[in-house]
Amino acid sequence: MPAAKKKSTPERDDSLRSLPNIGPTTADKLAQIGITTKSEFLRRDPYKVFDELRKKVDPTLCRCALAGIVGAKKGVRWHLVTKESAKAYEKKHPRHVWGKC
Repeated sequence: MPAAKKKSTPERDDSLRSLPNIGPTTADKLAQIGITTKSEFLRRDPYKVFDELRKKVDPTLCRCALAGIVGAKKGVRWHLVTKESAKAYEKKHPRHVWGKC
């Protein structure tokens, strides 16, 4: 009788780079605030992640960077959420002034 084959389960890609909008630069910045996996990222509020990145890593991040983070959380490309995410951030931070994208 042949040995039973073990069922293989597909490996789950838990890398940050498997998310839309997350390239090597953003992944490196996220690692600087302790986010190194997709699952860690998805547990966090994207606006709080952006705020932490601005305060601890790169104060020059623009609304396009915010949209990249929000889009990664939502599973969509950044350009689809740029306006809505910037407006949501401005409601929480009314004195914030955006730099150039």
